[in-house]
Amino acid sequence: MSRITFYEERNFQGRSYECSSDCADMSSYLSRCHSCRVERGCFVVYDRSNFMGNQFFMKRGEYSDYMSMMGMSDCIRSCRLIPMHRGNYRMSIYERENFGGQSHELMDDCDNVMDRYRMFNCMSCNVMDGHWLMYEQPQYRGRMMYMRPGEYRNFMNQGMNGMGFMSMRRINDSYY
Repeated sequence: MSRITFYEERNFQGRSYECSSDCADMSSYLSRCHSCRVERGCFVVYDRSNFMGNQFFMKRGEYSDYMSMMGMSDCIRSCRLIPMHRGNYRMSIYERENFGGQSHELMDDCDNVMDRYRMFNCMSCNVMDGHWLMYEQPQYRGRMMYMRPGEYRNFMNQGMNGMGFMSMRRINDSYY
């Protein structure tokens, strides 16, 4: 069973809150959160409630001061459990919003859509199988967004206005 523990202060100090599922608003449990420990599983944490704002991928490990490690300007406000996926990975990426423009199907990691497909960026996608992380810059850098199976006509609903993606990778069992 996946588990993450959040702490109000850096270095695992202060009050704590243990979580093993999605949590849309942590403010009812902690007034702030500045460190966490992932004991099992993978999670995405958000700097706004209701799974909005900047996202950060957390795999098993200790994050004693994640704000300075990840450049977060605010504390964690919500978190989402990433279920383990065993099987195929498949996603279609599109050059424009609403599945427009050039499209390609991915079944493995892509460190640069410009180099591989001559696409300037990805502005919409359809995740058919697996769970993915998409990054705004090549080589898995910059702001990131977690994608689970579903259609994403644009990324505004996820709080990423006008943002396109240049690299994407599968969340496979090596992270667990």
